[in-house]
Amino acid sequence: PLSTVGLLISDEGEGNLYQVTVPETGLPAGLTPGMTVSVIGLKARDWENTFNGQTRHGISFRAVALTSVGV
Repeated sequence: PLSTVGLLISDEGEGNLYQVTVPETGLPAGLTPGMTVSVIGLKARDWENTFNGQTRHGISFRAVALTSVGV
């Protein structure tokens, strides 16, 4: 099974939220909101689809695993 995890990436004081799909086996035990993690095997894939004449597009993110990072 897969899980979708929201990752807040902070760069130069600006934060962006990314939804990343990760296999449940790749999630660290005790994962909690605000936990600092490292992303293993991150891939981005662009997508586009048309439904009822409307075209949508975006970027999806997948990772092999997340590991907790001691701060």
